[in-house]
Amino acid sequence: MPRTTVVIVSRDRVDSLLRTLARLSELAVPVVLVDNASSDDTVSRVRTEFPAVLVLESAVNLGAVGRNLGVRAARTPFVAFADDDSWWAPDAVERAEEVFDAHPDLAVIAAQTLVGSGGTPDPITPLLRDSPLGQGVAGPAVLGFLACSAIVRRQAFLDVGGFSPVLFFRGEETLLSWDLAAAGWALCYVEDVVAHHHPATGRAPGADVVERRNALLTAWMRRPVTKAVAESLKDPRAFRVALPRLRQALRQRRALPEHVEAQVRALERPRRGA
Repeated sequence: MPRTTVVIVSRDRVDSLLRTLARLSELAVPVVLVDNASSDDTVSRVRTEFPAVLVLESAVNLGAVGRNLGVRAARTPFVAFADDDSWWAPDAVERAEEVFDAHPDLAVIAAQTLVGSGGTPDPITPLLRDSPLGQGVAGPAVLGFLACSAIVRRQAFLDVGGFSPVLFFRGEETLLSWDLAAAGWALCYVEDVVAHHHPATGRAPGADVVERRNALLTAWMRRPVTKAVAESLKDPRAFRVALPRLRQALRQRRALPEHVEAQVRALERPRRGA
């Protein structure tokens, strides 16, 4: 029986999605697609061309929270996330399962992400590989990952609530990483688990300020108040954008344990040669 399910969230990107599904079909694992209220023919085409894919239709765009629906629908102990422009190397799932079996306290495998047809390592790769947190249970210990190239232990993900609706989308992985670490789970970068990412060129308008907004909201939800205030004063534009969500964020405020806060501070220190 398959032990890993691939969960994809997509919206209005049917051509890219179909290419991804064709790649994933080679893995012989269950695939769950959460359609975030697409206005194109995503749902009908996927059901016609890939009938084995379980399609969950959302009436509204849930952002990253759509992944939570996919994880709940999965019936396997592990879930590999993919975007509609990313997929997993042929041996990635089997290798990840071996690592999870060997380390029952491991919640997240952050994979090596190769970008484009040339297979260039994503810029996050050296940050994960050379993590200042040192060696973890299965590789360098990390407190972050790319959602399009991460494999999670399903029950750990569900136990901490998955991705937060406060953040919606962009940078949502940080809060989940902190919450998993606070709950006692390990997160590691594993070099020989590989994902391929073929993103569209360019960034969506406003993406940068949304990422900064979410970083501030995450700080208000988990960091010391003095730190959250200082970060907000440093970036008044992002704070203005965050204000409509700030009350919701504060209702979910829960300070990190001291040892996790210390790890977060370690990641903020300038690195040699940077």
